[in-house]
Formats: sequence, structure tokens, C-alpha cells
Amino acid sequence: MIDRSGTPLVEMRDMQKAFGGIRAVDHVTVDLHPGEVVGVLGHNGAGKSVLMKMLSGALMRDAGEIYIEGEQADIRNPRDARRYKIETIYQYLALADNLDAASNLFLGRELVTRTGLLDEAAMEAETRTIMGRLTPNFRRYNTPVSGLSGGQRQSVAISRAVYFNAKILIMDEPTAALGVEESQMVAELIDELKKQGIGIFLIDHDIHQVKQLCDRASVMKNGKLVGTVDVAEASEDDLLSMIILGKTPERLGA
Repeated sequence: MIDRSGTPLVEMRDMQKAFGGIRAVDHVTVDLHPGEVVGVLGHNGAGKSVLMKMLSGALMRDAGEIYIEGEQADIRNPRDARRYKIETIYQYLALADNLDAASNLFLGRELVTRTGLLDEAAMEAETRTIMGRLTPNFRRYNTPVSGLSGGQRQSVAISRAVYFNAKILIMDEPTAALGVEESQMVAELIDELKKQGIGIFLIDHDIHQVKQLCDRASVMKNGKLVGTVDVAEASEDDLLSMIILGKTPERLGA
């Protein structure tokens, strides 16, 4: 059970973003607590990705405020977001296909010896430690990531974020194009992240996956927030109705 009595890990208040005359995000407020997964749902063009890009620093907001653990955050670019321990796991993973897990985990942040050489042994040891904690069955440490399955690639990307102390993850359709077993692997990974108190915003349009992976769902339509509901109390039909009709069922607190 998620404790929502304390200060949210993330609170986005009255967020706004327009492109020309189109309001992509129109006065949206959402929050996220430690150890919680909040699904951000909606059709293409609903505004869910734009909202999350403002949190990740990929887009500047026109108006609104972001609070991280109760403190107002100044996020203008991805570097600022990382300073607040926010990391994004994109659907098309930003991994170097020709490099192995350790090289990808430390890409751009390599460990070096006192003499300035790459400390490959230390990077592999650290990779084995973090990935062993998150995905105990992972064994293919020396294989280029191009040879890994989709779920294994996800585990490399997520391990990289967690190793560098992410507290807040934005995940973009993490099970897209994965089979049943691979999707289950990602679900187990998300469970482990929750146990560590990491909060996750999960962008998706697959209602079944949101029901399986999320604690709450924030549904958007035409840039506006339709509502945020407890996933355990909402049926798949409820969520579909919110996406299509733009209304929260009365019994869910509309």
C-alpha cells in the first residue's frame, strides 16, 4: 500500500505548454509518491509526453511549478533534471549497440584508474553488483547490447539510471514490442524499483499494462487532465471511457 500522507516525491502544479495556438498541456496538476507508479494515459496528442518532457527538462514549460520533495525545482534542461535525480528511460533506448552492459552503464561517465586509463574491471564489477540486485538472472555481461533481448536492454538502461542515484524515473512505454515473458521481466524490475522507494511516471496507452504495472493513472485528453484514479478501483472500461469521453466515472470521484 502506497503511503500518500507525506510530501510527494514530485508535484507538478498548473503546468502549461503551447505550440503556436495549440495548448498541448493546459493547467495540469499531477503528483507522485515514493515507491509509486503513476501511469500517464491518453491518445496520441493528448499531452502526456509533453507533460513528462517538461519534468525531464527536454521542454521548457510556459507556466506552472515543479516541486521535488516539497522544494520548488528549477528545471530548464536535462542536466537540471538529473541534478534533481530525474532520469528518463525512452521507448527507443539510448544505448550504444556495439558496447556491452558495463560500457553502456558508464557511457559518458567512465571510471578511470589513477593513471587515467579506463578502469574496465571496476566498471564491470559495479555493473554486476547493480544489475545483480535488479535482475539476478542477467548473465550476458560481455555481450554487445545489440545481441540482448528487449527486456535485457531495458534492464541495462534502468540499471544505469539507478546506479547514478535516480529517485524519479520517467518510463516511455517500457513494454512496447516485448513478448509476454519479456514484459513480465520488466514488471518484476519495476516491482524491485518500487521496493527501493523510486517513484515512476509511466507513459503508456496500453490500458492492460497500466492495470498491471501502475498504482494510479492520470488520464489526459486534448491537453487537459481528465482525472487521476486508483488503478485498483478502476476497470479497464473505466480507463478507456476516460480516454475517449474525457470524463471520470462518478463512482471514482469525478
